[in-house]
Amino acid sequence: MNREINRLLNFGLQQGLIKEEDYCYAANRLLTVLKIDEFEPEQVEEVLPVADGILDKMLDYAAEKGLIENTANERDLFDTAIMDCLMPRPSEVIAGFKADYAQSPELATDNYYKLSIASNYIRKSRIDKNVIWKTATEYGDLDITINLSKPEKDPRDIAKAKLMKSSSYPKCLLCRENEGYAGRANHPARQTHRLIPLDLHGKSWFLQYSPYTYYNEHCIILNGEHVPMKISRTTFENLTQFVTIFPHYIAGSNADLPIVGGSILSHDHYQGGRYTFAMAKAPVEKEYSFAGFPEVQAGRVKWPMSALRLTSENLQQLIDLADKILTKWRGYSDEAVGILAETKGEPHNTITPICRRAGKAYQLDLVLRNNRTDEENPLGIFHPHANVHHIKKENIGLIEVMGLAVLPPRLKENMALIAEAWLSGKESIEDNEKLAVHGAWYKEIKAKHPEVNADNVESIIKDEIGKVFMQVLTDAGVFKRDTAGMEAFDRFVASCQ
Repeated sequence: MNREINRLLNFGLQQGLIKEEDYCYAANRLLTVLKIDEFEPEQVEEVLPVADGILDKMLDYAAEKGLIENTANERDLFDTAIMDCLMPRPSEVIAGFKADYAQSPELATDNYYKLSIASNYIRKSRIDKNVIWKTATEYGDLDITINLSKPEKDPRDIAKAKLMKSSSYPKCLLCRENEGYAGRANHPARQTHRLIPLDLHGKSWFLQYSPYTYYNEHCIILNGEHVPMKISRTTFENLTQFVTIFPHYIAGSNADLPIVGGSILSHDHYQGGRYTFAMAKAPVEKEYSFAGFPEVQAGRVKWPMSALRLTSENLQQLIDLADKILTKWRGYSDEAVGILAETKGEPHNTITPICRRAGKAYQLDLVLRNNRTDEENPLGIFHPHANVHHIKKENIGLIEVMGLAVLPPRLKENMALIAEAWLSGKESIEDNEKLAVHGAWYKEIKAKHPEVNADNVESIIKDEIGKVFMQVLTDAGVFKRDTAGMEAFDRFVASCQ
């Protein structure tokens, strides 16, 4: 272990986690965590982008010595405790961020992101395992991701979590009290977690990155108080202020109702980052004007979900109009297209908002959502329908709304097995327990692609999965993209005048 401790200290110095003056202090902290009594400094000459290889050896040592049980969860808890020995204090991270921000917002977020990767808070080596591709559609190139970054639960970890006493601290995974928390069997370790304080309209908010980033610099903006999600005028004010502070970032919010929320609804938060989604590239296909808002350009976005785009340099008018549209939509019904604002006192209408800069202007995309269910669609009328559940069954949250599919890990193996069956000439895959759910789809894509061969089968399957995601988004659209749906969209806009 002496060599590995020296390697990790060298890594910490290279990545700016520690300075030369911190060397002995950090070494002694590592000795305490690893329960080692002696240490000899060694010269190390290597450059590493991440510390995974070193950590793996330390974790193997810890398991061998009985410091931890060799399960995925215990390894994650312990490697976070190891990396905490190299971490700067929150106040130091904040001071560094402010100094960088004084030079430029981009420099501040660049260095903060690098710190989050170097500390292993963002587990980059796991994220790099995700399967990622793009699928061309009439709405642009959709991003498809098979999420492999979250390790499967070990039965031993599950058993330990069941035995844990319930705890209300931290109240949830988004609470600011997670910063520095050691974790437990049913809560991830957060010793390497560092938050950047934000003032959004006089309220305390915090910036952090997602440990499992789905796109470049995927960040979370969390309320300093543990209060429920609520889409309101304040949401538009906060989102526009965030992109004022960080004009190179986007920011958006999941909806605030179940089914269409796709998120932790118990803690108010937004998501953002440095990425251009397909939705941002989608054009406005029909322009609208709103009386009393002459400085706001408005229009219907050419997108499978129902979205209004508002663009203006006049923030007051932009926020006023967004609030007016939200208020109208909350109480809007159109039975001809299945939209009911409420049933038995339960509200159904809300909005998924996304904010970005367009030069000096601000741009808000307001995606109209409805969470009503019926007997035919018990998971949601405006939710992925049963015929696409073999690919995507989960709620359609903010990230999917913008055009990035987050698909379950099972699909990686399923894709390989489907390709094997296809190339071997199998007419049906319904006799295979793992693949039976794809049976009807398999026959459909097989009939569409007689040109399949060993060289193109993988790309064909990926392309067809992307088209299913396009259908998923279409299912979630409240105004369908047919004549009746577009006329209904226009009726809603007219009602906002």
